[in-house]
Amino acid sequence: MAAYPSPPPPSALPALNFVTVISEARRIINAHSRHFLALSVLFLLPVSFSFAVYPALTSPNSATDPNTAAQSFLRLHQSDTKTVSPVLLIYYTAFVFLFSLSATSSITHSTIQGFYGRPVRFLPAIKSIFTSFFTLCATAFCTQLIIAPIIAILGLLIFLAIRSVELVHRQVDYSSPYFLGFFALIVLVFWLIMLHLQVQWALVNVTVVAESVWGFQALKRSSYLVKGMKKIPLSLVLLSGLLLGTLITANSVMSNFSSSSEWKTWAFVIQIVLVTSSITIIMLLSLAANVVLYMYCKAIHGELAMEIAQEFARDYVSLPFDNGKVPHVVTVAYT
Repeated sequence: MAAYPSPPPPSALPALNFVTVISEARRIINAHSRHFLALSVLFLLPVSFSFAVYPALTSPNSATDPNTAAQSFLRLHQSDTKTVSPVLLIYYTAFVFLFSLSATSSITHSTIQGFYGRPVRFLPAIKSIFTSFFTLCATAFCTQLIIAPIIAILGLLIFLAIRSVELVHRQVDYSSPYFLGFFALIVLVFWLIMLHLQVQWALVNVTVVAESVWGFQALKRSSYLVKGMKKIPLSLVLLSGLLLGTLITANSVMSNFSSSSEWKTWAFVIQIVLVTSSITIIMLLSLAANVVLYMYCKAIHGELAMEIAQEFARDYVSLPFDNGKVPHVVTVAYT
């Protein structure tokens, strides 16, 4: 009869912090650099490139010159940019959604394999897209079912506030500090709610790919795993959001101030290359870090030892809980 090892107490595990998760994610990526480079070029690079060039495609300066690439692209639909923007936005959103889910599936699958020390192969990573794509879509739809009522309630509060002021004063001064303060408060509340949900759902995509659960069950599973260690996913969300937000905002500002001739200059090309590559690296590291955090959360909840015991019975398994220099060894004894 198999004698499985009991789950290690939290004190026996290495110190779990933000630096540990990022370091382990980098170690896995560096150990299979060519593999992750290929996946990044296929799925993350198109998304990053679209983030970089979209402000230039939609900026007023670029749309006024009929000889620019942006105007040529928009003319495929209609010359009026005001009526084209929604169509372009739909295409853009569908493009980003498709490639983002593909990147999430393949990179998550590969990082899990690398964490366990298994062979990391390209074809299985691509196959994982087909097995988890629709479950990821369904889970994303479930998240929107939760977010949509929140947006509706906050929007209703703004509407009621405006109507109340109109009944008393017959006119709303939108530049009033009171109205701006109220609107800023609503935005702050919405941001805090979304931040809380992002932390609770930090491991949703990893759970869908690794455990084949989806929908509201995946949301509950993620909330359970991050319980007691929300500081790490909070740090990951804030850091990646800050870096991506800064890059995209700075790129948008520079694109809006550039003229149509900037499309032909080396400075613009270098800007796009730097922004695209930086966004790709941040997104890759963020996806890998979520997988590492998922593994640590399972270990702290006492699930990882049993899983390894069942899959690797009679084997010695090296887990990268440390910095890679002194691995932990899990053994399984039979009696």
